[in-house]
Amino acid sequence: MVSQPVDENPPRFEVRVTSDSHFSWLRTRLSVERTLMSWVRTAVSLIGFGFTIVQFFERFQDMQGVAPALRPQAPRVLGLALILAGVGALAVSLWQYRSLLRYLWSKQFAQLAGVDKDPHKTPLFAVTIVLLLIGIFTFIAVLFRLV
Repeated sequence: MVSQPVDENPPRFEVRVTSDSHFSWLRTRLSVERTLMSWVRTAVSLIGFGFTIVQFFERFQDMQGVAPALRPQAPRVLGLALILAGVGALAVSLWQYRSLLRYLWSKQFAQLAGVDKDPHKTPLFAVTIVLLLIGIFTFIAVLFRLV
């Protein structure tokens, strides 16, 4: 009796190419886009709010009739922390987005994805990169008091 070779990497599940499967793949792909948009919305809010806190309290201290703050650096530290949290959220979201797209466009799902072999690029990825760069610039500007 001859033994059959054991497959080292058996597939986790069988992929059947049907219209239902294709539309499920498309829904999953769009869900990944919506998730990145949610991350971007949250990160931009964190960056913007952090910058606003820094600017507001710096201007507030310059106003006449305002008592000096007990901890004048606290708003700046809080603002920097919020900006850094927003930049970190953008970095994590880009990593998650890229890894999920790599999985969805893998050989296992190639037939479901469509006719193209390369993943389709969306403007959202470029927008996220630009916002990441803006967040880094904002952090550096607030850190070194450039604004």
